[in-house]
Amino acid sequence: MAAAAVRQNLPWRGSPALFRRLHGSAAAPRQHYPFLVLGGGCGGVAMGARMKRKFGAENVAIVEPSEMHYYQPMWTLVGAGAKSVGASGRPTASVMPSGVKWLKSRVAELNPDKNSVCIDSGTEVSYDYLIVALGLKLHYEKIKGLPEGFEHPKIGSNYSVKTVENTWKALQNFKRGNAIFSYPNTPVKCGGAPQKIMYLSDAYLRKTGRRSDAHIIYNTSLPVIFAVKKYADALWEIVKKRDLHVNLRHNLTEVRADKQEAVFENLDNPGETKVFKYEMLHVTPPMGPPDVLKDSLLADQAGWLDVNKETLQHVKYPNVFGIGDCTNLPTSKTAAAVAAQSGVLDRTITKVVKKDQPDKKYDGYTSCPLVTSYNTVILAEFDYNGQPLETFPIDQGKERRLMYYMKADVMPQLYWHGLLKGFWGGPGPFRKVMHLGMK
Repeated sequence: MAAAAVRQNLPWRGSPALFRRLHGSAAAPRQHYPFLVLGGGCGGVAMGARMKRKFGAENVAIVEPSEMHYYQPMWTLVGAGAKSVGASGRPTASVMPSGVKWLKSRVAELNPDKNSVCIDSGTEVSYDYLIVALGLKLHYEKIKGLPEGFEHPKIGSNYSVKTVENTWKALQNFKRGNAIFSYPNTPVKCGGAPQKIMYLSDAYLRKTGRRSDAHIIYNTSLPVIFAVKKYADALWEIVKKRDLHVNLRHNLTEVRADKQEAVFENLDNPGETKVFKYEMLHVTPPMGPPDVLKDSLLADQAGWLDVNKETLQHVKYPNVFGIGDCTNLPTSKTAAAVAAQSGVLDRTITKVVKKDQPDKKYDGYTSCPLVTSYNTVILAEFDYNGQPLETFPIDQGKERRLMYYMKADVMPQLYWHGLLKGFWGGPGPFRKVMHLGMK
């Protein structure tokens, strides 16, 4: 009877204690949780912390198989030797909200019509409200010659903890020739990262006196260097000033690691390919939705979680919500976007539990600190419309030392002690204060 009572989605009108009394969760079997979070990345942990604070820890469970949790934005600096990979990770147990049930398992099946999921231990877990934060999947295998090519030197990727240190080794061992950086023909997380490592590599080679022997190439599948014109214009100036070579609409299809060759297709002329020799190659892999999500009733036609872009509520299942990289939100997939989304989603869920209409809207805010050297950053911030949405009352389209220290030192602290604990919902309130009196 208790489990059935929870499934009735009784409204919450007050304190966590009242919520528990209404839902009968204290007597509910442990395979049922009023709030079930799928994924223990930044979005999942942040929402687990927020739901714990609002509804009580015993009413929340997080499904996550990984023993380690990584602050992935740091991997750009790890690949350039500015940070250690160890500094980017902490045990998952240390970031899980205390008292919240950690189901150390993978999601095997999503059954939204039954308000349940199956995990790979064979257990069926039911819920009243589901928060999907499953992230995305890296597809190195979609590039011929990978991932086995990483066994060879001179090739790395900052997108995986297994290969990020390879990037730094390849950069250190660079002698002369082509240093190539790729961007795939799929959505990616942190869309600026593929070119950040290019700028850092350029800076490192200048510092070590080898830049004159290097031909630095950025091959991107995109028709632009960056989606927001203000920042794209600034980046093109850097490209010209530092003699970097950008080839638009070039997509990596094959790596011949034994020959140090990378094959790119010309997306504007299907069937046309070009082989580049390399002394160093940084690969950004194709990416896509997790298999368990794209094969489910919760996915859109492309396989991403189908949510309302303003409320983050699923378009078909009103007790299902999404956050972060797994969603089809038309904005960049970054930790900064997750932070802004977490505040909106917290409000949305609260309203839905109370049987009210969501009243807070996500504007698509995201941020990409474009690292351009070992001490400068262009801090790109923008909304759904690709319009700058800058926090500071200065021109953030310029390289600044202050923004580098924000990226390298301040943002990791905000992540560990703010976002993951459910206290940081993005810089929106600070932006309003900083821009008081300005048009």
